Amino acid sequence: MARKVSIGNLASEVMKQMEEYSSVTAEGMKKAVNSAGKTVRQEIKATAPARSGDYAKSWSVKKVNETSTKLELTVYSRNRYQLAHLLEYGHGLHQGGRTRAFPHISEAEAKGAEQLENDIERMLRNG
Repeated sequence: MARKVSIGNLASEVMKQMEEYSSVTAEGMKKAVNSAGKTVRQEIKATAPARSGDYAKSWSVKKVNETSTKLELTVYSRNRYQLAHLLEYGHGLHQGGRTRAFPHISEAEAKGAEQLENDIERMLRNG
């Protein structure tokens, strides 16, 4: 004898499982984004050019936007933001020539992006 399966119950159970998976995945992604943001900040602090150390100490992470499925962070220099671009790319001098560039932000960003990708892949693979 064939067993009757209610399509309505099956569909609601599938939707329930999908919503649960979605919330677990979203929380895992948020943890990965937080971790990557901290890594970028630490990497910039470690590789930033230093005379007094104030520039390196000025880096912080700020939550820009968060919803149930999304988290946006910004890594920024609190009081030395004008200096960041000049150090990263160099700048022209008034008597001619250019200063040397100290690329430290883009390298930290690349490292953070790689870590984020690896963390998300690991989270999706391991559940």
